Amino acid sequence: MTSSSDPENTPDDSISVHSSIPGVPAFTVQSYQTKQSKYCILIPIINEGERIHHELERATNAKIPSFGDIIICDGGSTDGSTEEHLLRQYGVNTLLVKTGPGKQGAQLRMGLWWALQRGYDGFITIDGNDKDSIEDVPKFISKLQEGFDFIQGSRFRRGGKAINTPFIRHVALKFMHAPLISLSAGQWFTDTTNAYRAYSRHYLEHPEVQPFRDIFQTYELLAYLSVRASQLGLKACEIPVTRAYPPKGKVPTKISFFKGNFNLFATLVKNLFRKYHP
Repeated sequence: MTSSSDPENTPDDSISVHSSIPGVPAFTVQSYQTKQSKYCILIPIINEGERIHHELERATNAKIPSFGDIIICDGGSTDGSTEEHLLRQYGVNTLLVKTGPGKQGAQLRMGLWWALQRGYDGFITIDGNDKDSIEDVPKFISKLQEGFDFIQGSRFRRGGKAINTPFIRHVALKFMHAPLISLSAGQWFTDTTNAYRAYSRHYLEHPEVQPFRDIFQTYELLAYLSVRASQLGLKACEIPVTRAYPPKGKVPTKISFFKGNFNLFATLVKNLFRKYHP
């Protein structure tokens, strides 16, 4: 994989279309600004409503756009949350909208591929449901600058905060998810379901990683990238972050309790047996 100059680096009101890219779903691009930073914050969303607006407001208040370009990776929202005037108001650099098949994994492939082509050196990913401390983005950038290739955000590291984590999720993470991911990686991680993490360009472009494959449709890419860096001897670590669930009401998640969790477990087992290796 090689980087190239950004074909979208002159922002305007037009929407460009990307299709027929091997391993990347078809998508559209609307850039509101040119590339401003060496780093980007990729936020996958679909119909997050006020949650994404509040998260972006917090990012603006913490001056996060001065640390990295905010790229929204939309799976096809229909709730009006990605209206241009709103995204511009909150300092969003670019809106990517997936029009091809796939879910979270496809959204991430879309965002990572486009960001690599635009020339970013580091890539922070964070959910768009307002659960994570987007104010901590500078911590990830510091670790990237230190030469780490994979940085996992953890609410369980000293200095991190786990607020209102549902009991069943805490138990499943502690006794199933974290042990399986850590065993796969050969390195201990404590908060392996957390999509708040960062990747280096060196990691994503490593010839033995190859993240742009259609096998990664849902959760598979997150699980795979959680372990592949350590397997290859690249530098990986955890840093403390905050993950806060609402004190009451519906838990913001896209994973259904039965089918979603069964598929998640199957993904972890396949990952353990290296089924996603190129």
